[in-house]
Amino acid sequence: MYNYSNEDCSLQHPNQAAYIYPNTKGYYEQNQRYSQYCNYLQPSISKPTLDYTVSVPINLAKSLEGKYFVGYADNLDFGNGTSAWARLFNPTNSRVNLHVTVWTVTDISESPFRAQIWFNTIPPGIPQDSTLVTPANLAFCPLPQSKINLQYATNVNGNPSGGIKAFVRRGQPETTLVDDEQGKFIFPPGGSFLIFLSNPEAPDIEATGRVAFGWWE
Repeated sequence: MYNYSNEDCSLQHPNQAAYIYPNTKGYYEQNQRYSQYCNYLQPSISKPTLDYTVSVPINLAKSLEGKYFVGYADNLDFGNGTSAWARLFNPTNSRVNLHVTVWTVTDISESPFRAQIWFNTIPPGIPQDSTLVTPANLAFCPLPQSKINLQYATNVNGNPSGGIKAFVRRGQPETTLVDDEQGKFIFPPGGSFLIFLSNPEAPDIEATGRVAFGWWE
C-alpha cells in the first residue's frame, strides 16, 4: 500500500503524522481520511528519489511559473473595402515585458486575405478587449491574471500609422496561417504586436476570421 510522504500535499494536515505511518490501528480508515483531505489541497511537485537533469522548453517553464497565456479574437469581419485587426497590447503600467510565442489566423472565409504584422503601431478603429483569454497552467489557485490586453476591431477604414510593418503573409480561403515565434518578439510596456487583416485581391467580398495568440510575460 502507498505510504504518503510530506511531499504529497502542498499543505500539511495538523495530524499528518497519524496518517503517514501504516503501523497503527485503523490505518486503512486513516488513509482514507487523509486522501479525502488531500484532494481539497493544491498538489505540489514531489521530490524525485533519483537526481537527474532535464532540459525544459521555455514555454513549459513559463507555464509552470503561471506566466504563459493563450487567447483569441473571434468574428473579425472585414471586406467591402474595410479591414480588421487583433493585437496584444502591453499597458504602460504593466511592469512586465510581453514575449509573443505563437500566433494563428484561421477560418477566413470567402476570399484570399493578407495579414500584415505590425510592431508598436496605432491602428484605426476603436479597440475592444477580448475576454477569451486564459492562463495555460490551470493548477494555480487562484488562477494567474494576464497583464497584457488582447484587443481587436472589425470593419475599420484606413491603415495603421506609425510603428513598424515587420512582415506580411498571404493566405487562401479556409487556410490557416501560423507562426511559432518562441518568445523572440519582445515588447516593453506601451508596446504592441498587431495582425492587420484585409483582402485587397477581392475587396468587394465580405470575409470573417479569427486570430489567436500565445504569449508569456
